[in-house]
Amino acid sequence: MSFVPAPHPPEFRRRAVGLARLGEQPVAAIAKDLRISESCLRNWMAQDAADNGSGSGSSARLTSDEKRELAELRKEKRRLEIENEILNRAATYFARENVLPK
Repeated sequence: MSFVPAPHPPEFRRRAVGLARLGEQPVAAIAKDLRISESCLRNWMAQDAADNGSGSGSSARLTSDEKRELAELRKEKRRLEIENEILNRAATYFARENVLPK
């Protein structure tokens, strides 16, 4: 599996969010100056609020660490489901081998 880097480095995101939080310019103007969409900047701001436990509605949004953990848990769950299916098929196979007359 290949890793695809984020299009904007974390430091760029942090600085963009910091500029927006200063409130000296509208979010739309900052986004335009940075050549990103306003919705992108607003998403970064919401994620920053969730990660830092600040802002309105931050408790409803997963932190970046929680998102990473959730992705890892989903991957592990899928692996365990596959292993379980293999074991069930093996148990069925061996059960038939031991029951049928020879």
